[in-house]
Amino acid sequence: MLPRAACSPLPFRPPQKSPVSWKPPLHLVLALRSPQAPFARFPSAFSTFEDKGIRVATLSCHGNPVHPDAKHAQKDIDTFRKTVLLAEMLDVKVIVGFSGCPGGTPQDAQPNWITYRWPPEYAQMQDWQWKEKIIPHWKEQAKYAREHGIKRLAFEMHPNFSVYNPRTLMKLREAVGEEIGANCDLSHLFWQGCDPVEVIHFLGKQGALFHAHMKDTTFYTENVNKYGVLNFAFEKSDLDSASETFRAVGYGHSASLWKSVVKAYMDVGFEGILSIENEDPILPGEVGVERAAYVLKNVRRELLGE
Repeated sequence: MLPRAACSPLPFRPPQKSPVSWKPPLHLVLALRSPQAPFARFPSAFSTFEDKGIRVATLSCHGNPVHPDAKHAQKDIDTFRKTVLLAEMLDVKVIVGFSGCPGGTPQDAQPNWITYRWPPEYAQMQDWQWKEKIIPHWKEQAKYAREHGIKRLAFEMHPNFSVYNPRTLMKLREAVGEEIGANCDLSHLFWQGCDPVEVIHFLGKQGALFHAHMKDTTFYTENVNKYGVLNFAFEKSDLDSASETFRAVGYGHSASLWKSVVKAYMDVGFEGILSIENEDPILPGEVGVERAAYVLKNVRRELLGE
């Protein structure tokens, strides 16, 4: 089956120059303003989408609920739980977010993203993170979600979070349960050297593909050769020294590659949404979305033989 046409999940995020700070979950603003009847007006607001024939595929809830700062963590936990309640009310089956990243020790004040298990103290810290923070937290939250009929928590495999590639995603899924799956954003996996088709087939066969962000990454070969891949840029002004940056679909990799990506989603029977996410510093806002949609529509036509 061909995945449904690209559309954005709630909340709609206006074009931003760069991801310089956490953005509030816009679908919860009303809830936070009216704690006595937090979701009272949402059914009528939601019907606006239905009247337009728009399917709301997910609710997004991005934060760091295992942050070593207890106030920061609790705020994000509360937001996640309100998102679960809202998803239950609106019959939205998928919540998109991040795994979060804790500190490396109980004394840490900031998160510590550990990807390399040497010297040995880093292996010890990483083991502590997973055993004491990440797995217990998501077991509790998955149970809460399950009790409210939400069985798909779609984690974006994102740098600076403990789930950042397919292996760490599956590690959490195996420890917590089948509620854990992927929001498969290939833009974060291209620079890690992952083959996009292999990733989709691997996660699809595990039943762990819950959502997909369609976003590209381009590499500046001269800088990759000099600096390596851990040299990402978000601003247009930094591109001269960057090894890579986000681009709209088709502006980092060829249309033929994206055709193989969409076909891979078909191969594994993915029935979710291919959601265009644009963080292109050269083609910002609607321009980048329109260019990505053009590539994906043409790919779709070719696959359907239209």
